[in-house]
Amino acid sequence: MEIDKIIHEPARLRIMMILSGVDEVDFSFLLSTLEMTKGNLSSHMDRLEQAGYVEIFKNFNGKIPHTVYRLTKTGKTALSKYWKSIDEIRKSI
Repeated sequence: MEIDKIIHEPARLRIMMILSGVDEVDFSFLLSTLEMTKGNLSSHMDRLEQAGYVEIFKNFNGKIPHTVYRLTKTGKTALSKYWKSIDEIRKSI
């Protein structure tokens, strides 16, 4: 089984792990929890969205932009497959 290189990148794996434990999370929470720059977090989220692993919802609270992220069904399946791949590697050692 091959490891999903999109998820395997450490920052994206951390994002996927956070999203797997919640219904949804906002940009500010991820930014403070992951201690990333805004640009770096946005770049990783774009990559996860392009893969179909994350949904991004943008709206406004008054005049303040508010971005929320949610793991998709595809993302949940991909993360599960990722962990199975890791387990297979661990068993072969």
